Amino acid sequence: MTAEVESVLGPAPASYSQPEVVVLRFRRHGRRLVWPVLALLAIAGAAGFWVGALPAAWMNLAAAAGGILLALLLGVLPVFSWLAHRTTVTTRRVIRRQGLFSRQRSEVSLGRVREVRSRRGLGQRVWGAGDIELLHGAESLTLVDVPGGERVADALQELMERNYEHSARVEQRLANLPGAAAAPAAAIPQDQAGPVSFW
Repeated sequence: MTAEVESVLGPAPASYSQPEVVVLRFRRHGRRLVWPVLALLAIAGAAGFWVGALPAAWMNLAAAAGGILLALLLGVLPVFSWLAHRTTVTTRRVIRRQGLFSRQRSEVSLGRVREVRSRRGLGQRVWGAGDIELLHGAESLTLVDVPGGERVADALQELMERNYEHSARVEQRLANLPGAAAAPAAAIPQDQAGPVSFW
């Protein structure tokens, strides 16, 4: 960072000196694929029986087109939708990417997370999944149907606490540095402050 940026924004957080490491990558629980796979098998079986067995050629074409359309709607699109939802947890943040045709990305810094909540319905308990809610200020980020929900929630809680402890130690070290109290006085006077050029 340049000296101009540091004079306006302050020094970079100390956590930036440590490399960001990917801790977890996951998608929604795989049980969401059971119905699409069963639908594809049923449609393939029905199409194999009916296509070619009908008396007119146009009926066979209509049955084949109907089978392909049903396979796309009930089997292929749900699988692609499942593949399009992905969550990455690093040592600094949680990143959720979703969307099949239009992509959406949500990101929250673990340093801003104040509480990790987990919820498990009956079906989720059977499959070992759960929903995790990360509260940061008045907002929240919900991770739906996380495989191994309890373990992931515990890992997020531990990462959140480590980030908080690390930032508290760094702030304490910065406050104890000689000249730390005089640093704000060396800032640019308000009447001389102008637009900052980053180039």
